[in-house]
Parts: sequence; C-alpha cells; structure tokens
Amino acid sequence: MMRFTKMHGTGNDYVFVDCHRERVEDPAALARVISHRHFGVGSDGLILITPSEEADVGMRIFNADGSEAEMCGNGIRCVAKYAYEHGLCRNEEMLVETKAGLRTVRLVIEGETASAATVNMGRPLLRRSEIPMTGPEDERVVDEELTLPDTTLRVTCLSMGNPHCVVPVKKLDELDWRELGPQIENHDAFPQRVNAHFVEVFSPEELRMATWERGSGATLACGTGASAVCVAMHLLGRTGREVLAHLPGGDLELEWSERDDCVYMTGPAVEVFTGEWPR
Repeated sequence: MMRFTKMHGTGNDYVFVDCHRERVEDPAALARVISHRHFGVGSDGLILITPSEEADVGMRIFNADGSEAEMCGNGIRCVAKYAYEHGLCRNEEMLVETKAGLRTVRLVIEGETASAATVNMGRPLLRRSEIPMTGPEDERVVDEELTLPDTTLRVTCLSMGNPHCVVPVKKLDELDWRELGPQIENHDAFPQRVNAHFVEVFSPEELRMATWERGSGATLACGTGASAVCVAMHLLGRTGREVLAHLPGGDLELEWSERDDCVYMTGPAVEVFTGEWPR
C-alpha cells in the first residue's frame, strides 16, 4: 500500500505523496484515478513531494486529467507545511524546486504546526512568447480581444511559470463562466492551453474571482491564478499592487512588489487526512 496525505489551500485540494518514502511509477495515470471525486480519493490533482539537489524539497504537480503543471501556488504552501511537520526540512523559510523554477516559502508556525505561508511566486512573464500565446512574440497582451464561438472577451494574459488568461467582468454571478472556461482553456491562441480567471473588482484593494483551471476544470482556488490576477488588474489600472482576493475556497493576500518585481502570496495550508492506496 502507498501512503498519501490529502491537503488543501483555500479549497484547492491535492493528494500528496512523499517520494522520500514512496515510489510512484506512473504519476500521470495515478493522478487520473486517485483524483476522481467518486471512484478515487477526490482532488484537483496529485502532487509528488520529491528530494531535490537544488532546494530543501521538490514538487511535481499532475492535474486531475494527468497532465503535468509547472507550478501550483496553493499546493506549494502545503508541500512546505508537510516538509516542516514531517521533518524533511525544519526551516521556517525553505526553498522549493518546481518546474517553473525555485520558489521561496516562509511558513507561519503555531506551536509545531505550519498553519499558513507566504510564497514568493516569482516575476510575472508578460511577453506573448513567454505565456506562450500566438502573435508577435515581444508584445504584451493587455486588454486584448479574444474571440470565442458565441462572444468576444477582453483579456489580459501572462505567465506565472504557467499560462493565465484574466477576464474582467462586471458581475461574476451573472456570467456563465463554467461554459466559457473550457473554450478559453483550449483556444487556438494558447498552444499549451491556459488557465482562465474571471474577476469582479470591488475596490482598488479587493476583488472576487472564479477559476477554470487547465486540466482540472472549475476549482475552488488557484494560487498562480490569483497572482496573475493581481498583476493583470494592476496593469489595467483597476487595483493597486496589493489586493485581497476572494475565491470560492477562501481568501488570498497578494502583493506585486515594486522592490523586486515578484508577486508574494499569503494563504492557509490545511491537512485533511492521511490514508493508504493500493499500488
């Protein structure tokens, strides 16, 4: 039997496997089975916690459809929590290796428990070629038209190590974003598909968002997506550099720092349960 731990960050839930102790031969296949809400453990995907030669710990992220993602902002907080509480790394600030590069995580410790964390999500990548998105390579995609079968949206796109398309809306509750989400995810403009986010701004310091996540569908939160939304809304002049984002699974605090151009995200990390899965 393989040991696993179910954790979530603002409702964005994953099955975590400690590959210091366990071996996963086919993570893509395992992700598809174990993530199923009815026949598996149920999650937005699978995250492997791995040894790293460059960092304190490493992580690999597999969406519910088995595709591998570059980075997960909610997942990385949980990886750091697990590493601290299970003795893989007892530093309150640790370095985590991801496919999007090295990321720094500072934990909030209460007694022996890591309850939350602030993550340096890195610098946003704003050129089309970096997202990636079709069109002139060096251009930014800010308030640009994106044509769908039945409508045209104005979008701002960027990468936080993985691709994001941000759509400002007047009233989130009046939009059928679950229908628009897969159309944006699989649009020809995005050769590696894209995460889609729909954003209602309340004030320069506060907004609400909903996410259609590449490879997983509608999720309760997306940390890289919230980071992308923070950048996009500031580029559009809708918010400042610091914002409180309300997501279906909870709140995230975000800052696009002028000091180093990096986005900093703060939010909770919660362990739900542990269990065993047949190999």
